[in-house]
Amino acid sequence: MTVVFEVLGPVRAVGPAGEPLDLKGPRHREVLGRLVAAEGRVVTVDRLVDDLWAAPPANAVGAVRTFVATLRRALEPDRAPRTPSRLLVSRGNGYALCPSRDAVDAWRFEDAVGAARQAPARRAADDLDRALGWWQGTAYAEFPDPHWARAARGRLDELRLHAVEARAAAWLDLGRAAGAVPDLDALVAEHPWRERAWWLLALALYRDGRQGESLAVLRRARETLVDRLGLDPGDDLRRLEVDVLNRSRRLTAPVHDHDQPWAHATAQYERTVAAGSRTGLRSTVDLLRTLAVTGGENLVAAREQRLAAILAAERAGDPDLTARIIGAYDVPAIWSRSDDAAQARQVVDAARRTLAALGPAGPDPVRARLLTTIAIESRGTDDPDARRAAGEAERIARELGDPALLVFALNGVFLHTFTEAGGAARRDGIGAEIVDVASRHGLTTYEILGHLVRLQARAALADLAGADTHAAAAEHLAERHESPLVAVFTRWYRAMRAAATGAEPGTVAAAYREAARPLPEAGMPGLEQGLLPLALLSLRLLHDRPAPTGPGLDYGPYEPWVRPLVLLAEGDRPRARALLRTVPQPPPDHLLDVRWCLVGEAAVATGDRELAGRAHAALEPAAGELAGAGSGLLTLGPTARWLGRLARVGTA
Repeated sequence: MTVVFEVLGPVRAVGPAGEPLDLKGPRHREVLGRLVAAEGRVVTVDRLVDDLWAAPPANAVGAVRTFVATLRRALEPDRAPRTPSRLLVSRGNGYALCPSRDAVDAWRFEDAVGAARQAPARRAADDLDRALGWWQGTAYAEFPDPHWARAARGRLDELRLHAVEARAAAWLDLGRAAGAVPDLDALVAEHPWRERAWWLLALALYRDGRQGESLAVLRRARETLVDRLGLDPGDDLRRLEVDVLNRSRRLTAPVHDHDQPWAHATAQYERTVAAGSRTGLRSTVDLLRTLAVTGGENLVAAREQRLAAILAAERAGDPDLTARIIGAYDVPAIWSRSDDAAQARQVVDAARRTLAALGPAGPDPVRARLLTTIAIESRGTDDPDARRAAGEAERIARELGDPALLVFALNGVFLHTFTEAGGAARRDGIGAEIVDVASRHGLTTYEILGHLVRLQARAALADLAGADTHAAAAEHLAERHESPLVAVFTRWYRAMRAAATGAEPGTVAAAYREAARPLPEAGMPGLEQGLLPLALLSLRLLHDRPAPTGPGLDYGPYEPWVRPLVLLAEGDRPRARALLRTVPQPPPDHLLDVRWCLVGEAAVATGDRELAGRAHAALEPAAGELAGAGSGLLTLGPTARWLGRLARVGTA
């Protein structure tokens, strides 16, 4: 069972499905909070007695041991009798809490703030923003008086204030001065002795074009420091006031200087290029292609505006223009489920109409790009025409000897290699060719794609050392070329790797949760939807535990294949067996083998020989692989293990 501990607010322990665990009374929670505050160090029973009571009762030692025993039952309800706890351990004459650092919000926060000190401004701002979001109130909120809580709270509060200031400094470096002002204004109101906060607030106001307000803040800082502390402002504040008065160039953010060429070029473009012209449409797609690889809102906007540009080109009645608008969006795609299936169908329909309008005499490079678009936008569907389009595009690209066209076409081929389980060796070959061609011709986004393809393939083949190499190579390229989405996949890979190598389930679950935190802002709903619950379910199945039950679990597109296992965990075998008969054929995507494992597990549990036999036949081509690891996101362990279970029930 995976447990996450929260102390940045009320003290809580949260189970794998996000449900708060019943920790009984306030003394139990205080013991837990005290052990979290010790950060893995042993707290003796005598120390706990002194911390819990000003005047300990006669049975204080026995009460502490009872509190600990109750906590252990709540935290590890599945632990066998008389086996030692792995979370709340006994050491000498005391106890220590030993989760992974990622499983405790306060420890995770401390690590995130430390890492942000060494990170570039953009990453520091994002990471600190996410870390500050973990706070749900005052640390150890329900224990205002104990000295241990005051000490721990004081240290965490100071770290939080530093994080707010560091995030504001990062925003200033990025030219987002206006966004930094509200938090800094609140900070100086609550903590008027923090000179660094006053300095940042005054600078933010100045960079936001509010010189008068900046000077007023600096005067208020001087008056506050003198009146409350009897101290004159430090050198930094005095120097800043002089610079603001003189409008010193030192106060201009360096990032603004870098932005000026872009701003001038954009203004010139808007003055001279008509938005709906051929040049305007082509330039729009070039911009959208650049935006897409940065992820988040940019990726969402790129998808939306891409379709608008295609439809605008079609309305112009120019098939050649439309073909070039469609084919110019050669953004690499690593995941085999579409982020917007309805929009993808519209793009495919437009590409097919344009192909028909061009006819067989259309230019081969243009036709190949349309065919590849059809293949990529049809990923995750069982469309033989799309698979044929991918093959035809690859053939044309090889005949033309066009490296950019070839890696684009190979991307389409890769996305249609999931029609049956297995195939990791073939995908590894595709990835290797993409890396080779892209690295020789400076096609960086495709070089990254090739490494991610190989990461997935090597993981499926249980070559985790090889997968590590490709994860590092992708991250190195992403750092140099500002491709933040790469970290989404490599973070998930490392969580999966921990699962595959037998790491403690609580550690793995915490890593999965941490990997899932950036997904809502990544702009990839096709990846995000249902992924975390599925990963946590896969972890339970990997350790022969039943599916979690209860409300609040949204398996998204994986629901039909998970539901029978949930019913079985709830003890409803008849409904599970009936539902199994209606389970749809798994779609041809990265998680096809996972779905078959889920079906097979339910078939074994209900004694459905026919369905167990079908699952066995479907999984047999992947006998030498790790089930699910070809996704690079999660794993159910060796496929051979699942085949053995199925063979005992079905017809192998």
